[in-house]
Amino acid sequence: MAQFHYLCAVKIARKIAYHTLGCKLNFAETSAIGRQLSAAGYQKVDFVEMPDVFLINTCSVTENADKECRTIVKKALQVNPEAIIAITGCFAQLKPDEISLIPGVDLVLGASEKFNAAAWLDTLLKKGDPLIKSCEISDVNHFMSSWSAGDRTRVFLKVQDGCDYNCSFCTIPLARGGSRSNTVEKVVKEVHSILVAGAREIVLTGINLGDFGIYDPGSDNRQSSFFELASALDSIEQLERIRISSIEPNLLSLEIIDLVANSNKFVPHFHIPLQSGSDKILKKMRRRYLTALYRDRIKNIKEKMTDCCIGVDVIVGFPGETDADFLETYNFLNELDISYLHVFTYSERDHTLASELEDVVPVNIRKQRNKQLRILSAKKLRKFYDSQLGSVQSVLFEADNKEGWMHGFTRNYVKVRVPYNSDFINQVYDCRLESISDNGDVDVTILESVLA
Repeated sequence: MAQFHYLCAVKIARKIAYHTLGCKLNFAETSAIGRQLSAAGYQKVDFVEMPDVFLINTCSVTENADKECRTIVKKALQVNPEAIIAITGCFAQLKPDEISLIPGVDLVLGASEKFNAAAWLDTLLKKGDPLIKSCEISDVNHFMSSWSAGDRTRVFLKVQDGCDYNCSFCTIPLARGGSRSNTVEKVVKEVHSILVAGAREIVLTGINLGDFGIYDPGSDNRQSSFFELASALDSIEQLERIRISSIEPNLLSLEIIDLVANSNKFVPHFHIPLQSGSDKILKKMRRRYLTALYRDRIKNIKEKMTDCCIGVDVIVGFPGETDADFLETYNFLNELDISYLHVFTYSERDHTLASELEDVVPVNIRKQRNKQLRILSAKKLRKFYDSQLGSVQSVLFEADNKEGWMHGFTRNYVKVRVPYNSDFINQVYDCRLESISDNGDVDVTILESVLA
């Protein structure tokens, strides 16, 4: 039994620091948890400001994410050895007992309890045996809305959670449960609230975003769809930019592509997971499309939006991926009119079908293939940026200050830089894209007519 000391009388205000691992949806959820804890009297501070509590929101997509969690715990203990350390997120749901054995961890919150962090932290005053609050993932069937705020100019708004796809390599259904969504009406209401707070761009996020929709209980009839949500958001007059974070190719319908192409609000940028350019491997991964459909989606996008930025997820080293299979993937990607890659090295995850497959690819070969695709990605991105030079585009500037430079993004996701000027933060200016800098960002000229 846990030997915690409990707060009974006077509640002591505590400083809390947050660290988020993983996807944009995790950042949105950390912000939502942070707002709850601020309302409960916790003071948000930076990681190095001697927090009384560290809350780490974890990912478990890859083995490196698990290792990174352990590293962050060690860093937290170096800052304040007496601080309470709470772990939540996908890793916490999948392996709560393993996390509880990490030296310094005090509280592990699974998927059903991450948004009850205030209640559990309020009971913990001094360090003791770890307290685990987890659940069966089948019990997680409630949608909790979240959005990021305060840390970024762009607001990441979660509209969907969980996944029903059960790809053979993925632990997400085990960590987050089945697909569930907000309603169109509630999302529209939240967007209005976010706009009042000053947001200029909203990024729609979800685990399987294209599966957005509400179902009639006891039936397969969907009451809404991602297209209906997108159409509703497109009609919000005050909304300047909407970006789709990631959407499966089989769920990226032609009507969604047409909506984006004809919209003044949805920006010309798609991130479309591929995972493999080999149909054989796609079938082993239990993906719901083949390369022909993927090629068709890219072709359709580029026909309607020639300057559209397209990002691609790809996994190398999946069990059974031969040299010929990898070459097929490389050639497929090389021929596609895409802008950049997110390359993941396959890592074995417990309780997945892929972990039981034979013909395991040696780790050194996985790393070699990863390097080859990252080089291809750099070439693709350079070619895309080159194609945009000389054009005039609107840029939304963010609040970062890196060695005297600040950055922003065009509607089609070209990352630009200008000398830091605090007046530019969260402002949109027309800029001429001039040249690609040594670090790969695009240097621009801000047009005088905009600043007048």
